[in-house]
Amino acid sequence: MNSPVIIVPYNLHWPDMYREEKSLILGLLGAKITAIEHIGSTAVPGLGAKPIIDMMIGVRELVDAIECIKLLRDAGYTYIPEFEVAIPERRFMWKGSAECHTIHLHMVEATSDFWQRHILFRDYLRAHPGAAAEYHTVKTGLAAQYRNDRDGYTDAKSLFIKSVEEKARKERNLTHNKEYCY
Repeated sequence: MNSPVIIVPYNLHWPDMYREEKSLILGLLGAKITAIEHIGSTAVPGLGAKPIIDMMIGVRELVDAIECIKLLRDAGYTYIPEFEVAIPERRFMWKGSAECHTIHLHMVEATSDFWQRHILFRDYLRAHPGAAAEYHTVKTGLAAQYRNDRDGYTDAKSLFIKSVEEKARKERNLTHNKEYCY
């Protein structure tokens, strides 16, 4: 994908776009999948983002994604197997034109670390508006710096993302431990 990195203000229609696509995918895949989640910045109310809806599809085993890929291709998705070199536990697809993706699908095992990390990150930003605002500042600065280098932009965000994931894990563990403390 060679399009520039552009962060736009939060769009109130992003949740509706997700729900519409989720409905389409559930109609196509049904019991072949275990869950669908809206992830990434478009899933965090008020957070500016690249205008691409990121969706994560949970499967029982990664091999289950093979049949899903065939059905999703018929619905206009493009499968990108080359990305499996960097992230072998994920099957990636996009929808839209080659220049302008509107949806990114990440198919992973619903019990995987990939699944857990993305849910933790999203939920932490939803629950901590200050962290979401900080992430927006980081992203807009990096988008200006890496405007024509999506890989560089993504790599540069990773330190912030990992720090939020760590905070989210600690917070989850504290909450979990309090539930069982008598």
